[in-house]
Amino acid sequence: MSDTAEEAVDEAVEQAADETAEEAAGQAPEETAERKRERRVAAWRAARRVLWRPSYQNTVRDRLAWLNDGAEGVYDLDQPVDMYGDRLVETLEERVAGLLGKEAAVFFPTGTMAQQIALRCWAGRTGNPTVAMHPLGHPEVHERHAFSQVSGLRPVHVTDEPRLPTAEETSDFPEPFGALMLELPLRDAGFLLPSWEELSKTVEAARERDAVIHFDGARLWECTTHFGRPLDEIAGLADSVYVSFYKSLGGFGGAAVAGPQTLIDEAKTWRHRYGGMVLQQFPTVLAALIGLERELPRLPEYVAHARVVAAALHEGFTEAGVPWVRVHPEVPHTHQFQIWLPYEPDVLGDTGLRQTEETKTGLFAQGWVRGGPGLAYTEVTVAAPGLEWTAEDVKAAVRDFVERLPR
Repeated sequence: MSDTAEEAVDEAVEQAADETAEEAAGQAPEETAERKRERRVAAWRAARRVLWRPSYQNTVRDRLAWLNDGAEGVYDLDQPVDMYGDRLVETLEERVAGLLGKEAAVFFPTGTMAQQIALRCWAGRTGNPTVAMHPLGHPEVHERHAFSQVSGLRPVHVTDEPRLPTAEETSDFPEPFGALMLELPLRDAGFLLPSWEELSKTVEAARERDAVIHFDGARLWECTTHFGRPLDEIAGLADSVYVSFYKSLGGFGGAAVAGPQTLIDEAKTWRHRYGGMVLQQFPTVLAALIGLERELPRLPEYVAHARVVAAALHEGFTEAGVPWVRVHPEVPHTHQFQIWLPYEPDVLGDTGLRQTEETKTGLFAQGWVRGGPGLAYTEVTVAAPGLEWTAEDVKAAVRDFVERLPR
């Protein structure tokens, strides 16, 4: 047995001994993070009223039933399965290209792979591997710096402000870049979007510098309400667009990049080199088609109701006597937003867990993140289950939540 393995065994034995001693002394053993996570998942699954049901909390049986229920209506299931990206996969690619108004699209197993390949293809065309982007962008924060570590790209940050860069910042950036990548919406800043005019001017400023425009549109699907324009017009501002099939559409995973035919042809070559030529992907692709059929048309409704929920949350916490509360943005740009409260993350998380377990009502599906001393925030998503909530329902749940907070 290795030293590391022996240490792990010793720690487990010591923990078990400590828990036994605590139980003998009449004390409950300290709850592990894993145990608390299991309780949250169980509580949310058992809850009768929630604003959103994350698909990752479902069982395998649940997801298989969902796939079986929706697949018949989106594709001829008597057709042969896909092999290395043909048939069913091509059907999804054509659907995405049409929705985004692009010449072609290519399916990828992951968004991380999709954006690396799209940007390295553009780097070959522009001769400049520098990608101007936001430091809160997904590839920088959540992908272990994949652009620079894997694909030979060089990210630079046009602004550090918690919003997308302005046209002036883009024009005045002191070094050349081959591509400007804009995440729509900017998730880690609160699912923020610029105005249509601001976005158009920023794109124009980048083009004046001979840069190509790439949209990180993992959540582009729900941006139509804020911009007041259809998907193809929004995507038309960019040379290429990446979209996800699970973040808003409820699919199993997968992504696509849409753009000019020549770019997509090259991207398919790099997809093979990156290991993305999977033999069969029909479960993921069927799930994506179901999401486009079922969830995409409902997203504007979710966005509209998220604004009702956000206002009710703010009013509810204020009326319940919480000394400070912030919904960010105050009027949500999409069906997702942040809420900030003046408590430690563990306090808020434990309170929400008790409320969900005891009342079968859940307000906050996501964990709480420390935003400063005595300050925490979480992300709120309003989807189909949330449409059943009135503003008064939200405020009643908030009052119950606040009553459970430690005094």
